[in-house]
Amino acid sequence: MIRNSDLADLSLVDAAEAVRTGETTSEALLDACLATIDAANGQVNATIWLDREGAREAAREADKARAAGAPLGPLHGVPMAHKDMYYQVGRRSTCGSAIREDFVADATATVVERLAAAGAYAFGGLNMAEFALNPTGHNKAFGDCRNPWGADHITGGSSSGSGAGVAARFTFAALGSDTGGSIRLPASACGVTGLKPTQTRVSRAGVMPLSFSCDNVGPLTRTARDCARFMSVIAGHDPRDPTSARLPVPDYEAVLDGDVRGLRIGIAETYFLNGADAPVVAAVEQACAVFAARGAIVSRIALPLMDAVTAYGGIVSRVEASTIHETWMRERPGDYAVHLSARLYAGFAIPAAYYVQALSRRGPVLRAFAGEVFGKVDVLATPTIRTCLPTRAETDIDHGPPGSETRFMAVSANTRPFNYLGLPAISIPCGFDPNGLPIGLQLAARPFGEARLLKVADAYQRDTDWHLRRPPLPGAAA
Repeated sequence: MIRNSDLADLSLVDAAEAVRTGETTSEALLDACLATIDAANGQVNATIWLDREGAREAAREADKARAAGAPLGPLHGVPMAHKDMYYQVGRRSTCGSAIREDFVADATATVVERLAAAGAYAFGGLNMAEFALNPTGHNKAFGDCRNPWGADHITGGSSSGSGAGVAARFTFAALGSDTGGSIRLPASACGVTGLKPTQTRVSRAGVMPLSFSCDNVGPLTRTARDCARFMSVIAGHDPRDPTSARLPVPDYEAVLDGDVRGLRIGIAETYFLNGADAPVVAAVEQACAVFAARGAIVSRIALPLMDAVTAYGGIVSRVEASTIHETWMRERPGDYAVHLSARLYAGFAIPAAYYVQALSRRGPVLRAFAGEVFGKVDVLATPTIRTCLPTRAETDIDHGPPGSETRFMAVSANTRPFNYLGLPAISIPCGFDPNGLPIGLQLAARPFGEARLLKVADAYQRDTDWHLRRPPLPGAAA
């Protein structure tokens, strides 16, 4: 049997395997999660609500099913907490906002249902940026989520509690959402693995919307293998979401063989390194050297159309967010954080012709970008966040010093382009900055190239241990 003190450090895949083989129980996994939350959440502030009684019942049912010899799903008996914008019947879903503090859903998100069908169960809602519109993790209603590696620094947003909770061992995995980097940013800032799938790869039914054209559902986990198993469960067409792709879902875990020989990896020379800090650039270079040592072909590549990508992407996301929030912005403007209402008001001022042009140009820009870039390389490598991780005070644009808005917007500069383009991108930990905060490597691929990204990320994690390191929090295993 695995020692109870070690259970929280298990990967998602190892936790599921331990329940399947009887090395541990689902109830013991739940106890390990709750113990770490009780010990460290006062420092991290990663949770909004917990359903301890419901989770205990679910754990016992999972253990009974295993003892009875029932068929077990690939995530059987694994407890999880998710970003608090995934609707579940009869449970709160605050969306990180005072406006929805008491909202109770009457339907369950498709991805939550698919995780349950695979044997997992949800036990909590995780902190997040208000209405998922913030790259740092600041939150007016529920308090800022704090980075488990350094409480004064940002967690990344908007899936702040998901990144911090996975890193702090509060949960074995968590759902996040990504409209401008909201999975990859907390993955980078908190030292975990986070995948933004191709637009339409995963159903968005039952998930709080922010931008119809840029929203994505995906996982935050500790390893690429965890991410692969999670994706195999949640990906695929959903009749409840007519925008979801009808392409078959590959066995993502089956491709993780460590073989990247001959794979072409391009280091982005333009845009993504603009203003980048030296420790970040060095970490990305060293990560690519690991790929080269495994036989990949590493080169440098200039990127086309980045001015168009950034301009059009900003127009689309702002207009659509403002449209979704129009009623509340008229009726309850005071319930929004200042920085949030300022960004939403700006969306109302964008002419309709600009919005239509930005949407109509999306396909041609994607085709030109993908043809130019992925005609030369198979995977594009960039920093996830260009700079060493800023503090919460430095990026607090409601109360912060001059220049805080620039620092705030710079956080997501490298992630936003892939939302407009709809391309899959993953962030994996690749080092630490001089302040002891994580650095993330972002990898992007052609549409529906998630398997390739996971293969490359897994190969890197076979040769490094950044993803295994645990923040120095109360309750951490010795």
